[in-house]
Amino acid sequence: MADLKWTIPVMRAGYAGRGVTYLAVAGLSLWGIWQGGQAQGTSSALKSLSESTWGVAVLWLIAIGLFAYCIWRGIDAAEDLEDEGSDAKGMVARTGMIVTGLIHGALGALALSLALGLGLSSGGGESGGGGGGISGIVSTVLGWPGGAWIIGLGGLATIGAGIYYVIKGWKAKYRQKLRANHFTQNWDWALRAGVIAQGILIVIVGCFLVAAGLNGNPEEAGGMGKAFEWLYTQPFGKFLVIAICVGLLGFAFFCFVNAAYRIIPKVAGDDIETLGKKMKAKAKSAAA
Repeated sequence: MADLKWTIPVMRAGYAGRGVTYLAVAGLSLWGIWQGGQAQGTSSALKSLSESTWGVAVLWLIAIGLFAYCIWRGIDAAEDLEDEGSDAKGMVARTGMIVTGLIHGALGALALSLALGLGLSSGGGESGGGGGGISGIVSTVLGWPGGAWIIGLGGLATIGAGIYYVIKGWKAKYRQKLRANHFTQNWDWALRAGVIAQGILIVIVGCFLVAAGLNGNPEEAGGMGKAFEWLYTQPFGKFLVIAICVGLLGFAFFCFVNAAYRIIPKVAGDDIETLGKKMKAKAKSAAA
């Protein structure tokens, strides 16, 4: 295998950019709620950043980071740097890496366009209502032969991805790819909460896609912004939104921790102790 150690700084930049993105969404949403407004989706939060000089600087950081994340995920999948394997399960995981990378690359392009003052295309909202955003894409796909099935299956896949995140957080599976040290051990609880919160949001977005496919209505599809709108309509909705936003701060923290301490199995070598091994050893010692 070629020397791919150069992918490590690309990976770290990618996770840092991802962390800044979620920090912006959660932070601006909580600030908006504090001021009597509502939580914002990703596109709305990025647009808010474009309205100030310091915000444009943050958009540049986000764009560079998300492009790095897109590149990292593509190389990760192609070279199988995280040792997922070439069986059916491994190929599903590696395909998911490519899809995730492309999604973040698209967000990076949006951040770059806003930083350059080009604005959002076609209304750009996540929750729909026009030709842009997720609802615009869903509207286009629904016009294809079998489009409703494509959207519905895409929604089921999204729900599956969300459930995977919830399980990943609940069982702390991410520990296998984090370096063990005092910091990662002490803040493990925040990492778990952040991953679970992200999973819950992904499940909600997936449900919107399934509903859009079943009913043939693109307006029922949406992203994070629509998820916040739906949560507001539930009992104690405002508190649910605040809880999810706090959870997203945890996910931003998770991304920053990955930027600092994530291990690439096929590049890092075997002499690095993972958080998973450390926690298992600690549990065995306590049980003895």
